[in-house]
Amino acid sequence: MVDRNKIAGRRLIGTALLLVAAMGGLTVADAKEGAPGITQRTVFPAFDPHAPSCNAPVGLTKVLAYVQENERDFLQGVDHGLSMAAKNRGLEYRRVLAENDVGKAIAHVQSLVAAKVGAMVATSSDPVAFSTALQKAIWSGAFVGTIVPPPATLLLNAPQYRTGKVLTDAAIDHINTKLGGKAKVVLLTQDTMEFLAPRFTAMRDGLNAMPGVIIVADIAPKPVTKEGGAATMKTILLANPDVDVVLGADAVVLGALEALRAAGKDRPDQFLGGIDGEAEAVAEIRKGNSPYKASISLSSPVFGYAMGQFAADWLEGKSIPQAMDILPIALTTANLAQYEADLKDPASVYANAARRDAYLKMYGNICYDSRDRYINFPWSSEQK
Repeated sequence: MVDRNKIAGRRLIGTALLLVAAMGGLTVADAKEGAPGITQRTVFPAFDPHAPSCNAPVGLTKVLAYVQENERDFLQGVDHGLSMAAKNRGLEYRRVLAENDVGKAIAHVQSLVAAKVGAMVATSSDPVAFSTALQKAIWSGAFVGTIVPPPATLLLNAPQYRTGKVLTDAAIDHINTKLGGKAKVVLLTQDTMEFLAPRFTAMRDGLNAMPGVIIVADIAPKPVTKEGGAATMKTILLANPDVDVVLGADAVVLGALEALRAAGKDRPDQFLGGIDGEAEAVAEIRKGNSPYKASISLSSPVFGYAMGQFAADWLEGKSIPQAMDILPIALTTANLAQYEADLKDPASVYANAARRDAYLKMYGNICYDSRDRYINFPWSSEQK
């Protein structure tokens, strides 16, 4: 005999479950809170731009925010790309400056999460301390993009060893052809940030193989700014007044150039080279007689624009890359004009597949529904 009360009870339970499912967003979001992400080193396949879409985030605003560590040119370029992408995709854009203060950066992220901001790109001087705030932003359902350190729904990195090697090879060629195979070298490193350490390993590997080369200083300036590089170089010059080669990020190497000029120790046959393709470095290279001979471009407006586009895709429920390489390009007088045009108009680069692929390579797929698979390990395409 059929028990009508049991049937009625099951219908009530079924109805209740349907109501919970209809309310959906908060229930799914709660289920994702606390997810640790992918913590083991993982090799991701190539990004599939035709992967199925999923649900759009629930209860979040159509806002793209940028928590900017400081105002060095490289990070200003990210701002340019992000703001252009936000405008082109109809997102409100907000930028907040942390001024090298991790406490400020954390507070900014917490405020953005409380305001239910749907997408953010965030940088900080202390990635480890910053990581918990970023995880909470991910758990909220927001798109979170970072530049090198995890955690992130879209993590951007450069093949760091390759980046350092491209610069080192240019320096070695100069040492052999212009300095008779002998040089006193200063490395202005960022070894305190483990994610960037491979670029400096590449520099040491290449230079230590040269019997005529002496690395007279191998030091990490604080902060990583022009001022930090100038102060560090002034100290180095007290013990080593004659320096032939200086390598590091553009910002600190430009500071080193300033210190060399102030001390009257700059020479046209020196090789100063940096990474980031900053505007001031490019201007020095264009002079022809400057000690600044090379900059390895990691075009921040181009990848900033791409991150902004993927943030907008995320908010529409589309599948986006989990990781993205920004490919190093050695700037020369032959390609400076096109490079500078790309800096100003990253939208045109992104729209042209061949030009975009010269700068960017994308890996993996993730969307709002699969956000518990965010990257939470120091990803690099060079690690297998």
